Amino acid sequence: MASAGTAALGSVGPAGSGGVRKPAAPEMAGSSGTSQTMKKTIGHRGVDPTGETTYKKTTSSALRGAIQLGITHTVGSLSQKAERDVLMQDFVVVESIFFPSEGSNLTPAHRYSDFRFKTYAPIAFRYFRELFGIRPDDYLYSLCNYPLIELSNSGASGSVFYVTNDDEFIIKTVQHKEAEFLQKLLPGYFMNLNQNKRTLLPKFYGLYCVQAGGKNIRIAVMNNLLPRSVHMHLKYDLKGSTYKRRASAKERDKASPTYKDLDFIQDLPEGLLMEPENYNALSKTIQRDCLLLQSFKIMDYSLLVGIHNVDQAGESDQRIRRGQKALFSTAMESIQGEGRGKGPLDSADQSGGIPARNAKGERLLVYIGIIDILQAYRFMKKLEHSWKALVHDGDTVSVHRPGFYAERFQKFMCNTAFKKIPLKPSPSKKSRSGARAGCGGPIPPRGPPSPPSHAAGGSALEARIAYQSQLSQSEADADSGMQSGRPDLLPRTPPMDEAVCDSIDTTLSNCSLGSMGLGSTSLLVRSVGVEVHKSESQDHSAPYSSDGAAADDQDSRDDVISLQDIETNL
Repeated sequence: MASAGTAALGSVGPAGSGGVRKPAAPEMAGSSGTSQTMKKTIGHRGVDPTGETTYKKTTSSALRGAIQLGITHTVGSLSQKAERDVLMQDFVVVESIFFPSEGSNLTPAHRYSDFRFKTYAPIAFRYFRELFGIRPDDYLYSLCNYPLIELSNSGASGSVFYVTNDDEFIIKTVQHKEAEFLQKLLPGYFMNLNQNKRTLLPKFYGLYCVQAGGKNIRIAVMNNLLPRSVHMHLKYDLKGSTYKRRASAKERDKASPTYKDLDFIQDLPEGLLMEPENYNALSKTIQRDCLLLQSFKIMDYSLLVGIHNVDQAGESDQRIRRGQKALFSTAMESIQGEGRGKGPLDSADQSGGIPARNAKGERLLVYIGIIDILQAYRFMKKLEHSWKALVHDGDTVSVHRPGFYAERFQKFMCNTAFKKIPLKPSPSKKSRSGARAGCGGPIPPRGPPSPPSHAAGGSALEARIAYQSQLSQSEADADSGMQSGRPDLLPRTPPMDEAVCDSIDTTLSNCSLGSMGLGSTSLLVRSVGVEVHKSESQDHSAPYSSDGAAADDQDSRDDVISLQDIETNL
């Protein structure tokens, strides 16, 4: 729905990260709300000689009055019907009521021309509203208690947009084919909402038709993506396409322009940075929605993105959205995420924005939603894609087959538009890496040491130390043998360089082992373990030693030194 969100009010200030945008003057939303300088008709939308907006030659004031009268009647009459489960035939029901200007037994008198008001699938849409927590009296109060506000920046679709005074709902005129397609989607839409209420897809709350002056004006009531109470510094309409996806000069001159994909890449080359949990939730939601749209053969939809810069906003912009009536209608609820920002972002401004940051580190609130989903890949769209593919790269044009479009859309949003905030290394990792670097380089690999060198004329005593195989444990257990309840188990030591060996030789030469005739040169071990000396009745496992150690195992068994002997000598 193209541009439901593109029509939302909000000024555009400097770009968040690099793009230079002209300062925007605040928009004024009046009863007509449309620039009186508009000269040509766009679609069915035009301007009469008095400067008032018209749609199919029906003035905006008459259309708004008919909408409010019709919705008041249909919701009131629906409340008299007992609640029940939704049946298949409920999706095709159409109720009609005639509103003469002089009034009738069922309708009040009014100052507009006679018109007929139709309600599509009233039971089904009542269920949808209840699913989103919208009570009938709240629905009536929002739509009918105050005059509807017409949005002046309605985009290029030729539709007319109205927003309720409390910012809850958007009312958009839709074409006959779009209304017909929405009716066909209702059963699948019903099934999807039952399975997953939190989605970025538009939330449809009602579909109606006003017959006036021989014309059918169809309208849809949806959730409002961009609240007027929050100042939008930037707005983008993203499709994941690059062919002619830059805002025109005419669009840039507007008070509240909506930029496109190439503008986004230029303004925010680093994308919008989000906390990992918010990014993951957003990616999953986009993936799920794209899969659903692909199953319905829908393409050419967009992601509307509104950006509120918290650091650039003044005190007057820190307004809080008034009592929200609809559930799962804000961007934060739609992605199932939770805000984890600091300071003002902790409350997410209570307006439903998703906390994010730009490359400068400025705090942002992002408002997003998928729009324009009533575009099926019909014959005309296939023809449009074929024609554009002849003159340009077919993979970059907006119109494409649903499967390719969904994949390209998801890839652009999850890889280019939105990214994770880089994680900082934890202090524990820093300390470990620093300690390792302070030890003078990497630890040498463990392995069998070289054979010992014997001093000439010295004692021929050799110390063979090895682990028993049944005592082989993890390295941590071996190094903490004294703590594991094995005081007779010496810690296993890695091979040592000459400086370490000299230190050990010097230390051991001063102990009582020197009195036994052990020189410093004879203390070099020929294996890297310790063999616990046990009684002769116990079997000794094969020691882990260097080459040739197994051959003289039996001859040197008498030379094995037990811990008890060492402790006695010490």
